[in-house]
Amino acid sequence: MTKRVRMTRTWAAPAAAAAVATLATMVINPPLGAFASAPHPAKAPTAKNVIFINGDGMGAAAREAARLHLAGLYGQLAMDKLAASGQLTTTPDDPKSVITDSAAAATAWATGEKTYNGAISVDVDGNPLATLGRQAKAHGKATGLVTTAQVTDASPAAFFANTATRSAQDEIARQYIEVSKPDVILGGGEDWWLPKGTPGAFPDQPAEDTAEGSVGTKGDLIKQAQRAGYTYASSAQQLAKAKGGKLLGLFANEELFQQRPEGQGDVYSPVVDLPTMTTKALDTLSKNKKGFFLMVEEEGTDEFAHSNNGTRLLQSLQQLERTVAIARAYVADHPDTLLVVTGDHETGGLSVEEATDTADESGDAISAEDGPFSIRGSQKTFVLDWTTSGHTSVDVPVTADGPLADRFSGKHPNTYVHDVLARILTR
Repeated sequence: MTKRVRMTRTWAAPAAAAAVATLATMVINPPLGAFASAPHPAKAPTAKNVIFINGDGMGAAAREAARLHLAGLYGQLAMDKLAASGQLTTTPDDPKSVITDSAAAATAWATGEKTYNGAISVDVDGNPLATLGRQAKAHGKATGLVTTAQVTDASPAAFFANTATRSAQDEIARQYIEVSKPDVILGGGEDWWLPKGTPGAFPDQPAEDTAEGSVGTKGDLIKQAQRAGYTYASSAQQLAKAKGGKLLGLFANEELFQQRPEGQGDVYSPVVDLPTMTTKALDTLSKNKKGFFLMVEEEGTDEFAHSNNGTRLLQSLQQLERTVAIARAYVADHPDTLLVVTGDHETGGLSVEEATDTADESGDAISAEDGPFSIRGSQKTFVLDWTTSGHTSVDVPVTADGPLADRFSGKHPNTYVHDVLARILTR
């Protein structure tokens, strides 16, 4: 028995040595078709640009409703095809509420700090905080904001201004022109840029909303912007003709739509739509060799949810989806660009339900079930069940593509957005 063991060891040793030698030879001189044909891993592109898209008030149910209505039972939205996905919590640092508003949520994104509802990039004591918009500009990047709300509304304002209250929209406009100086400013809100009693391209007290009209207290900020080198546009034609440089476009007195319950004067028909404004912004900002930061917002996803208006909600989500597709195409051509799509909070307490389940009614009046709505490519339908006309604290989805996109996998507080974006915009 001992002899057999020794014989086995005597045979195995040379065999093992030969195998090691052969493997070593293959590593040094790999045979054709083996290691030699394996490509070297491509170096990941360095992040230079950020496109940050906010579907204001867009929670998971709104995205699902859009998916069914626009892509079908088994389809995917462009915003859901992005490489990474996760969730964000939205709780503010507010002594009176555990539910965030857009100002506190956007401040968390723009500064990395929690604050109270209504605050525009100031801390809980009212002290100004450093914002990603100004920091990106300080590092040589071009900056811009595009929204279907007033350009001075809470979400874009948090990236480019500091005020103790979101209502100071004329002060926010002044800070844009004199302090943070975004290269591109496109959206609504002409009323805040002109003194009271001084209508601009859009008349005061229009028939569709007689409460609208110029209310500014900082002088004619449109003329001031033009003196500062901004090209001003108030129509689609003027926007199309604008060439490079700094660009200010105001396309409505207030938002680029009329927010009301269904059939009560609700209108979603922007003078210039979100995809067009975003395309113009990208064309303008991309000329900067050091990169850019662009904040894009669809406001209708929030405003129409406040009115529990499912028809207009889906219409605004369609415009948001078209905009994400444009941004996604840009990232495909410019792999040094990070694209992030999320919402600042959920609005409406929304759920997507069977159209045939009439017994499961969670409310009446403004919280009544809404629909039915069609599912693309199907005879089936769904209804939207609203439970509130306000915000909720449920998590919001976040999806991302491009450099650092993987950082958004998992569940994070909304301040985490700042942590990731700052790695690109402040270096």
